[in-house]
Amino acid sequence: MKPPYDITNGILKLISSISEKIGEVNAKYLLKSNPTLRKQNQIKTIYSTLNIEGNTLTEEQITAILGNKRVVGPEKDILEVLNASEVYSNINNLKPENEKDFLKAHKLLLNKLIENPGRYRKQGVGIVKGSKIEHIAPPFENVPFLMNDLFDYLKNNKELTLIKSCVFHYEMEFIHPFLDGNGRMGRLWQTLILMQEYPLFEFLPFETIISKNQNEYYHALSISDKEGKSTRFIEYMLKVIDFSLSELLENSIKKLNDKDRINLFLENNNNEFTRKSYMSYFKDISSATASRDLKNAVEKGIIEKKGDKKTTTYKKRS
Repeated sequence: MKPPYDITNGILKLISSISEKIGEVNAKYLLKSNPTLRKQNQIKTIYSTLNIEGNTLTEEQITAILGNKRVVGPEKDILEVLNASEVYSNINNLKPENEKDFLKAHKLLLNKLIENPGRYRKQGVGIVKGSKIEHIAPPFENVPFLMNDLFDYLKNNKELTLIKSCVFHYEMEFIHPFLDGNGRMGRLWQTLILMQEYPLFEFLPFETIISKNQNEYYHALSISDKEGKSTRFIEYMLKVIDFSLSELLENSIKKLNDKDRINLFLENNNNEFTRKSYMSYFKDISSATASRDLKNAVEKGIIEKKGDKKTTTYKKRS
């Protein structure tokens, strides 16, 4: 059965906004042409998803660990980083609709951290916030059947990927199939589902937004629990994704140097162009910066200049 949720106007607007931004990221080859940014974003993903679960290591410490440097910190926290790094480094080998891969990922993620990683729980669990029981998960006997149904839902090709990823994330958290690592697995698997259609999500650290305001994340889960459908959580996660894409676009353009900008522009434009069309591609740069970029590119023999002043055009040197 299809898990319950409603399509609201807010959800439709967010899907439209996200689709436009994905198109802009892809059109500008931002991640493709910037391997440093991709690596930084993957580190942010690991830092944020572990920080949500209480890992005390800083982003700088995690960067050092992944660079094979010695770091002083709790052994458990360091092991969580190494495990997460292995999973995210091999994420392309996992199939989102494959339940065996799901269990395999949990085994890697929680390796040496809990007993029997990669297996569904064999006892009842509840989530307690302070002195209040926030959520009682379904009986452990039902977990294999519920997860099997959820993976059947993932195979529904009529469902929008953006919606499907949010629904899976919520429903998995509701089922709470593991004794530990449910939050990490929910966020990992949403990324994997999105990657099927949009490869850029491998390097989009939307977990950073969740980490900065975890109360909103847990509130969206709680509201959906009370309403008996994932609508509120879908709206929340789509807002997170939309904001993450906005940050990616803004920060990526700012970090590009003049050579990066010229190469990026020429990858997507083989025709003659003007300074105005160059600036319309990079909307955040000033006219002085655009003139300097083009002047340097001419001097380096990357492009050639024709005309003068208002009639000036440029073309990639063949």
